[in-house]
Amino acid sequence: MALRKKLYSKTFFIANLILLGVIVGFVLAFVGGRGIGKSQANAPLSLPIVHAESPAVQVTPEIGAALSQAESVQSAFRYVSKTVLPSIVELDVVDKVTESPKTQPTIPFEFFFGPQGQQDQQNTPKRGQEGIGSGVIVRRTGKTVYILTNNHVAGNAEKITVIMSDDRKFSASLVGADERKDIALVKFETGDSDIAVAKLGDSSKVEVGDWAIALGSPYGYGSSVTAGIVSAIGRNGGPDENINDFIQTDAAINPGNSGGALVNIRGEVVGINTWIASATGGSIGLGFAIPINNIKGAIDDFIAHKQIQYGWLGVSLESIFSDSATAKDLGLEGLKGAFVAQVYRNGPADKGGILPGDFITAIASVQVKSQDELVRKVGDVPAGTTVDLDLVRGGKRLTMRVKIDLRDKNVAGNYKDIFPGMSVISLASDRVDQKKLPEGSSGGVLVSDVLAKSPASVIGVKLGDIIVQVNEKKVEGLPSFFSLLNDPKEKKLRFTVIREDQTIDTLALTK
Repeated sequence: MALRKKLYSKTFFIANLILLGVIVGFVLAFVGGRGIGKSQANAPLSLPIVHAESPAVQVTPEIGAALSQAESVQSAFRYVSKTVLPSIVELDVVDKVTESPKTQPTIPFEFFFGPQGQQDQQNTPKRGQEGIGSGVIVRRTGKTVYILTNNHVAGNAEKITVIMSDDRKFSASLVGADERKDIALVKFETGDSDIAVAKLGDSSKVEVGDWAIALGSPYGYGSSVTAGIVSAIGRNGGPDENINDFIQTDAAINPGNSGGALVNIRGEVVGINTWIASATGGSIGLGFAIPINNIKGAIDDFIAHKQIQYGWLGVSLESIFSDSATAKDLGLEGLKGAFVAQVYRNGPADKGGILPGDFITAIASVQVKSQDELVRKVGDVPAGTTVDLDLVRGGKRLTMRVKIDLRDKNVAGNYKDIFPGMSVISLASDRVDQKKLPEGSSGGVLVSDVLAKSPASVIGVKLGDIIVQVNEKKVEGLPSFFSLLNDPKEKKLRFTVIREDQTIDTLALTK
């Protein structure tokens, strides 16, 4: 009881209260001290922090001059962008594409009951395939505005919508298109007076290292500008047997840029962006543009004739320089030009005296570097124009005068009129398996190609034949083969060939 009284006494209660206060005060003092210390450590104004200043960069006269030059280039790019972009458009295109008919019935319903609600194959339904490309306004006549673009952008268009750089939209139509050059011309009508027309430059003056600025709508992002340099000129081998000699650039060109402009530092259009070489589908610094000089005449042809009026020589050309043995056998090593493998009967070349085996080195006194270049140059010659062709025949240099005709693709694709209708190469070529040549054989040429329905095909010449005689006269090599082939004294033509270790004669052909 005494202890209980002491625990409940007033004195004991006050003492405990004082002790508790001391303990609580000590704890608060300890915790608060740590918080205050932390707060002070993080307070930028409570500590004397000294910031080290970066040393000032002195703008020397040399640096000032360099900056001025850089700003001048920047101003040039701004000028080009402001000047050219109003003439660059986005083309939203809807192509007409035929759906593939079903090849197998749906099991089990259609298998037993036949197609339900389907049309026959002649009336296959069609769906629109949408695409985006670019174009360049190149001409205006009255209210008609003409836009240059690629054939693969608008050549098969059912519906075309033109979107200007200021977002104005116009409904457009196709004027004409051409697969060989991959270009097309589109037009729309407007009464607006502020339609900008691009200035066309001279692509023959373009040199490697020049500034190259690409404008268009990559991935649908309109009014885009990228810059680089001209990486190369005269590039051949575009897609779909394109006959252009391309300008190569590292300016970023991506899907949607097709049909847009490649311009020089003065804002002059020097090319039409066309394709890229890429494993990813995007730009890797290999973009290609059609030189504008290849296209200028086509604009007038499209407007007047809805198609390009190509000049036609009437020959089939081949590249022989990929086969060094053939070039050596013909004595053409080190020369530049175009090899005539075959000639269309009664065509311009035939009438002008051009023969199979001729090697054309110049047209109208302008050197020809390749077969593609000859095709382009002849194509640009107006029909009815007579030109001089410099050539090498059997080691001799000759000049022949030929009247260029208008190219008709139906005539050019008709092989029944092409002579002789086959291609031959040297037996020393790497393409010839020497182990399969007959033992003890000397001389002759190998047939490397035979055109269907051609004279050579009709008389029975086959791929892989070794021609050892022409009209019973021995073929020593390529020069003697073409000499015998073109002999004007012979009115008929018969070949003796080795085929599968057998020597046989073909049928005779009336020349």
